[in-house]
Amino acid sequence: MATNLVGNYGSDQTGMICGYLFLPGLPGKQIESGQIKQYLANASNEMSEEYLWLHFNLSNSATEKWLKSNLALSEQFFETLHEGSQSTRIEYADRSLIGVVNDVLFDFAFNASDTSTLWMSADRHLLITARIKPLRSIDKLRDHVRAGILFRSPADLMVNLLRDQADVLMQIVREAAIKVDKEEDNLLTNRPKIKLGDLGALRRVLVRLCRLLAPEPAALFRLLNRPPEWVSHRDIQDLRQSTEEFSAVLSDIAALVERIKLLQEEIAAKVNEQTNRSIYILTVVTVLALPVNIIAGLMGMNVGGIPLAQHPHGFWIIVSIIVLILILAAAWAFRKKD
Repeated sequence: MATNLVGNYGSDQTGMICGYLFLPGLPGKQIESGQIKQYLANASNEMSEEYLWLHFNLSNSATEKWLKSNLALSEQFFETLHEGSQSTRIEYADRSLIGVVNDVLFDFAFNASDTSTLWMSADRHLLITARIKPLRSIDKLRDHVRAGILFRSPADLMVNLLRDQADVLMQIVREAAIKVDKEEDNLLTNRPKIKLGDLGALRRVLVRLCRLLAPEPAALFRLLNRPPEWVSHRDIQDLRQSTEEFSAVLSDIAALVERIKLLQEEIAAKVNEQTNRSIYILTVVTVLALPVNIIAGLMGMNVGGIPLAQHPHGFWIIVSIIVLILILAAAWAFRKKD
């Protein structure tokens, strides 16, 4: 069995990673892909509160074919799987909710490319989720189901998925804030450990997260204004609360991005000041060395008539003149600096 899972990218031969059957008042019970077709054939009660959650791996080539053959999903769901744009949105089509949610990878390491997409389709009795790469939020939701937490409906599962996503993003914000705090401490203590490249990479990651996730609260608020009839009032309230929490997390990310921007500007100004100081010192040294070079070049000419050539103290006279010129040039240079 383990070999089969590895050969199918963590899923079975149908592309399903996991499946759970939820009965009223009971935690989710794992269900195999071979039992799903029989269950759907017997589930004829439209008002029944039992439902399925099926999670699929789109890296398995058999996934989409199995979904089309065995589940009555909206054509819009399959269209979203092939769209080039992966902007976050949740729409109501053909009596089901079609969702495209962006999330960070399970092994997220603060790289701008460590994000991927989760596709969802939900109705009264079925929640379908599909992804290409392992994602943190969906993995946390699986842990909740395995732990025996009760979920009332597919909408309740979606609400908890969004909450888990907000928790993951909040953890990312905390870790990013710690990195920014360290850089600020290094700047205040004048420690030469500050790297603008690291701050720039961190800022790009946060900006990408904002760009991918920012449309989500607006899409959810539009949905809440006209929810499907099968979504309960309690689920709507929970969804509204999770959306507000998500908006707060996005505001924190935007504030942290602005904080990084200000820190970059301050570090850049400090670097420019140090560069200008170094250039000034090199200029002063060049100016001070110029009279010495000129006099040495003139006195080194192998021609007649060189002053003080026969004077017994000519060398010390020349040295005194050079020292006097250096003192005057240094006084002028530092006076200009002040």
